[in-house]
Parts: sequence; structure tokens; C-alpha cells
Amino acid sequence: MENWQKRIIIDPQILMGKPVIKGTRLSVDFIINLLAQGWEKAEIMRNYPDITEEDIQACLQYASERLNEEKIYLLSSSEGK
Repeated sequence: MENWQKRIIIDPQILMGKPVIKGTRLSVDFIINLLAQGWEKAEIMRNYPDITEEDIQACLQYASERLNEEKIYLLSSSEGK
């Protein structure tokens, strides 16, 4: 599986630094949202012919890594004390 870093870039000059597919102005979150809405990879590529299946996979890898890095801290409640 190809490394997402070859396909996803973060450039402050493009979409205010949002992660995008290299060579496009299509953000990772835009592609993830299309998939979440039920779009098939083929449908995305048909509507956005500048991207490939590998680009879509890189978006998923990027999102997965970011979520795996996310940390959740539970705050103890002072109620009832």
C-alpha cells in the first residue's frame, strides 16, 4: 500500500492549509464526506477526473492516521461531592 504522504499535501497557500490531494484543490475532508454520503469511488473519479483510486485511498489512510493519533481525556466530575 502506497504511503499517503506522496499524495496528500498541506500548503498554507492552498485552501488555507487544509490537507488536499496533490495537484488539486480537493481536500481530504471533502473526499471523506463524499464517501460518508455513500458515493462510490468510481462515482467520485467520474465527477473529479483529476483524482485516482489511489488518491482516494490516500485520503482514507490520512484520516485513519489522524484518528488513531487522537487522544480522549475523561474529566472527572465534581458533582455529588
